[in-house]
Amino acid sequence: MQKRILCGLFACVLLLGGCSSNTNVHKKEPEKQKDTENNSEVNKTYEFTGVIKDLTSNSIMVKNQDEEKRFDREQMKMEDTDTLLLDEEVSITYRKEKEHLIALQCVVKKVAKQQEEKTEKEVAIDKIIASMSIEEKVGQIFFVRCPDMYSIEDVDTYHLGGYILFDRDFKDQNYQDVVAKLTAYQKEAKVPLLIGVDEEGGTVNRVSTYFREVPFWSPQDLYQEGGMPLIISDTKEKAELLKNMGINVNLAPVADVSTHTEDFIYARSFGKNAHETANYVKTVVHTMKKNHIGSCLKHFPGYGNNVDTHTGIAIDKRSMATFENSDFIPFSAGIQAGADSVLVSHNIVKCMDAKHPASLSAKVHRILREQLKFQGVIMSDDLAMDAITQYSDDASVAVSAVKAGNDLLICSNYRVQLPAVLEAVKKKEIQEEQIDASLRRILKWKYDLGLLS
Repeated sequence: MQKRILCGLFACVLLLGGCSSNTNVHKKEPEKQKDTENNSEVNKTYEFTGVIKDLTSNSIMVKNQDEEKRFDREQMKMEDTDTLLLDEEVSITYRKEKEHLIALQCVVKKVAKQQEEKTEKEVAIDKIIASMSIEEKVGQIFFVRCPDMYSIEDVDTYHLGGYILFDRDFKDQNYQDVVAKLTAYQKEAKVPLLIGVDEEGGTVNRVSTYFREVPFWSPQDLYQEGGMPLIISDTKEKAELLKNMGINVNLAPVADVSTHTEDFIYARSFGKNAHETANYVKTVVHTMKKNHIGSCLKHFPGYGNNVDTHTGIAIDKRSMATFENSDFIPFSAGIQAGADSVLVSHNIVKCMDAKHPASLSAKVHRILREQLKFQGVIMSDDLAMDAITQYSDDASVAVSAVKAGNDLLICSNYRVQLPAVLEAVKKKEIQEEQIDASLRRILKWKYDLGLLS
């Protein structure tokens, strides 16, 4: 009897083992099928047709009426032409690789806009670009601190895009001398210069300290005294004072959200929450545009409570949700109001790019272009600040700033940095197409300011 029981148990074990083995075989088959599907997906290609909205050395952003996509372009082949232009219609063949879209081929559509369909602005800009050497093109992306020596000669030598003036450019000078000097700069320029200042009001004034009975008040003081009507009249007066001197860009308004008095940026900010700051920014940008003075939103992606980047590196540890629900709101309002430019800070924003300062981060620039839909001029904060000089040397930092997606570089040591960028373009480390795309944005801005018409 015991033998029969043991034999029966042994048979059951064998039977169960066989079932288990068969079950395992059936379980593995779907996994093999899944792998086959994944391999097929990797090799699959797609097509996307639209208009080019952004070009960098490593990527291309294309938009149609339904959506926009950014493609990595390092493997991209061209047909018929080696040159791409902003607002040109193209068809991209691409494949998907994890979260990236890899462009394989780009074909420029033959139905591109004809010359007679172009606006007067586009025709004027096309004519200027066609006449320029690569040296002249690269020079235009430099918006530099006006030097103490050879300031007139360097306009022509380096084909500069513009000068930024600081306190030293007005101190101990009379009004007529400043006007004469700025007129001489423009006379020397083949392409008229952007001439800018930081006339924010309050703690940051360059011009009104010397050429107004009382320097311009801060946005906070103005609002407390007279609300938005006083903000508007103050913005108009700034525009008139600057334009009459020959200054066509005011690097304002500050779009940073700060409500804490201990923040470095607080005194320069509107000092209120995101939505109130957005209303202020929108009002100032609209008034500046109406009064034909160039505007600049700063300091993207939002300064927060970070330390002064003039004196060292600042690391921002806030979440992306904080930026989306607060810091981005005034920038979006300013962009929608028609802001001409956006200045990118040197803060290292960990939730966006933990390795690079925002000004040198392609990821941050993509957020500005794609998420906030900004199509105007992006400029770096001053590349002479300690936050950047501690990070990289003068020559390589300028090249990195262009690669990241800046259209204009604010800098002091342009006599070193400009040749470095030019060399990078000649070696195709930076694509000339990217320089052309930036140049087109800069020239559109100059045209809108009445400098090219």
